[in-house]
Amino acid sequence: MARMGRLAAFAVFTLIAAPLQCGFAGEAGPPVAVGARLSQDENAAKLVFDLSRQVDATASALASPDRIVVDMPEVNFQVDPSVGRIGARPNLSLVRGFRFGLLAPGKSRIVIDLARAACPAQVAARPIVEGEPAARLTIELKPCDPSAFAALVRSSAVSTASESSAAAPAQPVIVLDPGHGGVDSGARGLGGVQEKTLVFGFCAELKRELDATKRYAIVMTRDGDQYVDLDERVAIARKANASLFISVHADTLSEDASVSGSTVYTVADRASDAEAARIAARENAADRSPGGVGRLDNLDVADILFDLKRRETRTYAHIFSRGLVDNLRVATKLNHNPERSAGFVVLKAPEFPSVLVELGYLSNAQDVQSLTSPEWRAKAAAAMVKEIDAFFARYGKPDSVPSTESGVVSSAGQAAGPSAH
Repeated sequence: MARMGRLAAFAVFTLIAAPLQCGFAGEAGPPVAVGARLSQDENAAKLVFDLSRQVDATASALASPDRIVVDMPEVNFQVDPSVGRIGARPNLSLVRGFRFGLLAPGKSRIVIDLARAACPAQVAARPIVEGEPAARLTIELKPCDPSAFAALVRSSAVSTASESSAAAPAQPVIVLDPGHGGVDSGARGLGGVQEKTLVFGFCAELKRELDATKRYAIVMTRDGDQYVDLDERVAIARKANASLFISVHADTLSEDASVSGSTVYTVADRASDAEAARIAARENAADRSPGGVGRLDNLDVADILFDLKRRETRTYAHIFSRGLVDNLRVATKLNHNPERSAGFVVLKAPEFPSVLVELGYLSNAQDVQSLTSPEWRAKAAAAMVKEIDAFFARYGKPDSVPSTESGVVSSAGQAAGPSAH
């Protein structure tokens, strides 16, 4: 029997190793995941990924909705995403689905949506056959009391904060968020242009110009044509300990091709106008996909500390938005109403100022010509860099609350050095 077990394990190893011989991966590239399977009942759940080699993985918990996240170095997932669409009946299983993919350059994540409270019992990667590279990542979950899950959520947050502060860079962290990506192409415009491609090109140029200043650490929410849901974009910014979050989009308006120009949006509970409400609804709806994680709308604003922090970062976002509009005005054409606000999901994090920049309208020929021009991208990106420099030169660490009436820093404190929080 022991010999048969060893033969079976070797057979599995051979199946996993076979794709590697076709050039999918090697030691120089990220590990490859070639299979995933979930087994569960009311007492336990086991999720297994077959990998080309071992990875270090850590688990933490997130609430509203409840989920377990497993972070690891970048993995090339050659696995059909539909394998994670499980569904579940409450009290009869622990997991209702799972997702996986690239979280940020060099980092991957598995997200396990829970049907009820559960805590990790094991997260480990071990060789399938001793002495061979192919490995099996096993994630075991057991039911736990809701209070134990809540404690795990709190400890995960504390651990993340501790790690971030221990490794916090001296420079402000700017997170650039090119909208859409992968199966979500965003708006389509004249000549067949796609929003996801144009905004990624612009963010790449903006990153290049920001890197050239050597003043900032830059993080991109996607580094290619990948789909990243809205909450994951915010999670990337949180994990990077962002100082500023800039989401970049390009709209379309089929009923009026004459509408054009750039617009800067900040978050608000009520939209500043009907057009802002429409844009926010369209961008938020782009994330209504199977297995999408929960929204930030449900945060408990009864917590006075949370509410104060949210007010503070929204005030800074408005100040940055105003300066950004002023700088863009000399570099490109602005919309007739260039400073607006609405309930964008991707801007709702209370920890850092966030803005969403609509570069232009893909339904307008002049805007399409601009957005596809390298010269225009360089000029518009330079205007944004100028305002970013001015913003951090003026406020440094945004922890002293400027007055919402005048935009003046309150007497509670003076602008300090750069910070990533």
